[in-house]
Amino acid sequence: MAAKASATSDSAASMKGADHTYAVVVDGGRQYRVMEGQELEIDFRHLPAGSEVVFDEVLAVSKSGQLTLGKPKVKGATVKAEVLGLVQGEKIFVQKFARRKNYRRRTGHRSLATKVRIASITA
Repeated sequence: MAAKASATSDSAASMKGADHTYAVVVDGGRQYRVMEGQELEIDFRHLPAGSEVVFDEVLAVSKSGQLTLGKPKVKGATVKAEVLGLVQGEKIFVQKFARRKNYRRRTGHRSLATKVRIASITA
């Protein structure tokens, strides 16, 4: 049973970010916890694939287990990402209905998003 407890504590340490660098950035009113090499979808931006996006609103940076929190932002910290391209989200259906009026409408849309890969985190 002791081996099981140590395995749990090891996984807990890796979840806290003791051995890797991560940052918490704000984009489009949402906060993202990002690491180098991670791919994520952000709000649509009209940018070609291969261009660069810089996130300068960095709320926290963790390097080698040392967490730096901003008040509200970390001074001088930036996260650079490379644009991979545009993607479409899941289809969302919107239904209108008026009872007893023979009125039914069903429309849908797919929101656009920009897919990026985190290139570097500097603090």
